[in-house]
Amino acid sequence: MKIAREFKNILKKRKPDSNKSDYGHVFVLAGSPGLTGAAYLTGQAAILSGSGLVTVGIPESLNCILASKFIEVMTKPLPQTKRKTLSLNAFDEILDFSKKVEVSAIGPGLSQESETQRLIQKLIMTLDKPMVLDADGINALSKNVKILNKRKADMIITPHPGEMARLTKKDTDYIQKNRLKVTKDFARDFGVVCVLKGYKTVVANPDGDCYINYTGNPGMATAGSGDVLTGIIASFIGQGIGIFDSAKLAVHIHGLSGDLAKRKKGEISLIASDLLRYLPFALKPLYY
Repeated sequence: MKIAREFKNILKKRKPDSNKSDYGHVFVLAGSPGLTGAAYLTGQAAILSGSGLVTVGIPESLNCILASKFIEVMTKPLPQTKRKTLSLNAFDEILDFSKKVEVSAIGPGLSQESETQRLIQKLIMTLDKPMVLDADGINALSKNVKILNKRKADMIITPHPGEMARLTKKDTDYIQKNRLKVTKDFARDFGVVCVLKGYKTVVANPDGDCYINYTGNPGMATAGSGDVLTGIIASFIGQGIGIFDSAKLAVHIHGLSGDLAKRKKGEISLIASDLLRYLPFALKPLYY
């Protein structure tokens, strides 16, 4: 399966004398009870997409679960609430650690627990390095979307149509009938790169530039697929690719991984971990 011509040479060729610090450090904030898989999928997607280092921040009581799943990805246990979700008390530690990385991915499986949502809002307004916001990160934002105007960092936001409906206070039918307009308007109004997921995913930047993706298939409509995309996007940003190009390339590669998986097992049984399995084969044509 050939890679689209426009994406050739975006990722850097690896030099013989390179080391892991040359390919970025991604910090993933993800996971809560029952949703540790979201943290795993995001972190594993980032390391498979070429990141030199990936650290997943997780509520401290869940650290053993993630540490037993990961081999190459590091984990960072963080203060938690009584419900074992990330606590506001984790803020200073997260802020300090974020200074050591190139990009943070925030949201997969973090829960809608009120204190955790307040933590996310505070991070959005405080972090000064690029962020990828997904899932419960978007849920936190939907409670007060104007906090985007207070942020200090570049951001990619990756809503599905239902999440975009909550962000814009419009119904999902309107979102689906006006996908291009809604995505462009949100990117322009809030100065972010917006990725509206779904059939023919739309990516827009604040300047009005747009990309419509044509890879992918209905088998990817399965739990965890979006978490994999978040990890891929964050990895590309960490490797020094601009946020708009990172988003475009990531949705293309994400869909291509799904198409490769579909060839082997069809759509019905396709699951998110299949995207991880075929991600290396989707990426390989970028170099050869």
